[in-house]
Amino acid sequence: METTIAHLKIGQKGIISDFNIDEIPLKLLEMGCLPGNTVELIQIAPFGCPLYFNVNDSHVAIRLETAKEINVVIESKN
Repeated sequence: METTIAHLKIGQKGIISDFNIDEIPLKLLEMGCLPGNTVELIQIAPFGCPLYFNVNDSHVAIRLETAKEINVVIESKN
């Protein structure tokens, strides 16, 4: 199932499939927010922004508006 990282639930993992390059800060790309990498939602701030993710064993805070621009394929639990 394809969605954005903004729609992941805490503990849910997905594989980045695509993103809007014009909306993603260069720093996120340098930290590994690239197609093919796994991302896991760790925590959501009290007012819903930012979202905290584990990407390539790094914890990254991403604004909700930016998270809506990163598409993922949700990993199914076997």
